[in-house]
Amino acid sequence: MKGSQQVVQKLWSYCDLLRDDGLSYGDYLEQLTYLLFLKMAHERTQPPWNQPSVVPGGRDWPSLLAKDGDALEVHYRHVLEDLGKHGGMLGVIFRKAQNKIQDPAKLRRLIADLIDREEWSSLEADVKGDAYEGLLEKNAQDTKGGAGQYFTPRALIQAIVEVIDPRPGETICDPACGTGGFLLAAHDWIAKRNPNLSRKQKEQLRLEAVHGVEIVDSVTRLCAMNLMLHGVGPDADDGVAPLIETRDALGAEPGKHFDLVLTNPPFGKKSSVLIVGADGETSRESLAVARNDFWATTSNKQLNFVQHVRSLLEIGGRAAVVVPDNVLFEGGAGEVIRRRLLQSCDVHTLLRLPTGIFYAQGVKANVLFFDRKPASENPWTKQLWIYDLRTNLHFTLKTKPLARADLDEFVACFKPGDRPTRESTWSEAHPTGRWRAYDYADLVSRDKCSLDIFWLRDESLEASENLPDPDVLAAEIAESLRTALAMFEEVAADLA
Repeated sequence: MKGSQQVVQKLWSYCDLLRDDGLSYGDYLEQLTYLLFLKMAHERTQPPWNQPSVVPGGRDWPSLLAKDGDALEVHYRHVLEDLGKHGGMLGVIFRKAQNKIQDPAKLRRLIADLIDREEWSSLEADVKGDAYEGLLEKNAQDTKGGAGQYFTPRALIQAIVEVIDPRPGETICDPACGTGGFLLAAHDWIAKRNPNLSRKQKEQLRLEAVHGVEIVDSVTRLCAMNLMLHGVGPDADDGVAPLIETRDALGAEPGKHFDLVLTNPPFGKKSSVLIVGADGETSRESLAVARNDFWATTSNKQLNFVQHVRSLLEIGGRAAVVVPDNVLFEGGAGEVIRRRLLQSCDVHTLLRLPTGIFYAQGVKANVLFFDRKPASENPWTKQLWIYDLRTNLHFTLKTKPLARADLDEFVACFKPGDRPTRESTWSEAHPTGRWRAYDYADLVSRDKCSLDIFWLRDESLEASENLPDPDVLAAEIAESLRTALAMFEEVAADLA
């Protein structure tokens, strides 16, 4: 049995050759998605599965193997166009699909020499799934053209899922699902911690437990394939709608509610709409999302996602949402939303994340945990517990990436399932403790109800001998400049 790393290396080594033809990592991964689906769909028609083909005849894997040269390139293009017109899983994976490999010889080698020689359906789900995850991560590392903006560090996802503790029978939603990291981690957590699930529970876990929304077609495709390779989602004969859909999650009130919402919404851009004037000139105007279930109308996409996450939750539902610092301190609509959230939900935990852990540079982010509660005259939030994983901690993607072990203390302090017994690690006698609580009265009395709270002494502001290493300091300065530039660009766009 081949390990996932071997499979990743086998497939990824061919990408360098295709890059000479102008293909990005993302283009290559997209083509792999199409071809892997067709190969596995064909495998499922063979023994021991002997299932009906989900792909129409003449547009399947054998039809590709039978072609060579220019005829292969033309046929492959027609296969993608035709399959994109279908519904169900076919439509999700092939919608708007295009062939990016123009050299027929290289396309033939990818089909016949790389993919066809592996029997993907016989690989264990964790092997082929982890192999695809590895490809997604390599793609994310290509920050200029990769899907880094859709990729949350897996160590962070694992810790969030552990403290949220998904359970059998619960439904989990990610309204900005990217490549599906949160959904897969939640699914695997339930499956591995509950090995004796009934047949009905297993079917619910595979077909109904997770639901994702993604606004970018190509990323929806990656997510659908990622779930499929991990054995999650419906087969053609299940008669169940795909678990992933392409649309703007903020565009309408949710028609369905969920027990859990885990998400890392897109950072850095306000909602906007392209305006074409009578003279043909184009401009972009800020778009304030107005929904009856929202507390405030704003063009700030992150604030809108916080409101949307709350709307998605069932009463008693639990949420963990990654938010940038501005969600914690921004005035106006931001203050209104924070006060309403503290009132109507139990906002119990905030994890301050370190810089240098996301592929998108300049991100200062946090994870906000809250539970939705029924209507009440009294505020549901009693205490907000904050864990500071940022001050005096330095991470980089290449030399010191965030590891799951770096979150061990946070997970232990969180006390999943036993939150009333939490104990602060900070005190006057222990001023370096990273875990402490703030009462509701303290929170609402702060200027603009700001939740941007920190108490540890920043050693980098002390004497010069305590400064971080030059490379870390340079990276932090660069991130701060990028953040400032992004803010100025938003202002300039609004003024224009």
